[in-house]
Amino acid sequence: MVRSSSSDDELRAAVAARRELGPEYEDSLVEGFLEKMDQEIDRRVDDRIAARSRKDAPAVRPSVDAGQRLALSIISLVFGVPATAGIATSTDGGIVLILILWLGIVGVNATFALGRRR
Repeated sequence: MVRSSSSDDELRAAVAARRELGPEYEDSLVEGFLEKMDQEIDRRVDDRIAARSRKDAPAVRPSVDAGQRLALSIISLVFGVPATAGIATSTDGGIVLILILWLGIVGVNATFALGRRR
């Protein structure tokens, strides 16, 4: 890997400089080397985070998707509950109509939820 050879080169340069300058400069050479390594690690982490966010980026932002699901749920209840009350009070055999109504509502919500996963 080119990056590790760059790190190897940095280490070799620090060791060579220490040999030339002597032990009195060792602390500053080590600090300089560690600072460069910290910068390299930060850069690599940033590169990995950027690559992961590009690869895993959803087609739709999660907040938008969650908002759409919430809106569909609210609309389903706003129409479903009054329709159920209306059917229950107006007909004797309303249980079948209520069942059909709620199966339709559940079907629409399930289709939406499953379709969003793909």
